[in-house]
Amino acid sequence: MTTTAPSARYALARRPGMDLDTFARRSGLHPDTVRRFVALGLLPCQRIPRDQLGFDASALRTVARIQRLRIGLGLNYAAIGLVLDLLDRIEELESAARQRRTSLWTSIS
Repeated sequence: MTTTAPSARYALARRPGMDLDTFARRSGLHPDTVRRFVALGLLPCQRIPRDQLGFDASALRTVARIQRLRIGLGLNYAAIGLVLDLLDRIEELESAARQRRTSLWTSIS
């Protein structure tokens, strides 16, 4: 009887898309800078075996936002965390408003 590894059977058990070095290379940042963003709570990551960090491709978008806020507006990292939270909340509210408008139009039709 052969058994399938959990990562092959369950989508949630799969390893994240990139390890620290790959993510740092793709984002153009030094691995220590990526670790600092994780420690500050600015960048989501997952712990993979051997206590390494793993990142989804969507975290590259977050890094781009962090860099734009830091360079473009000169914000410190505490302020960047607040702005990222506010931007996420705005996206949630806009999505909910779009869904309400869509529901309203479909109920009228």
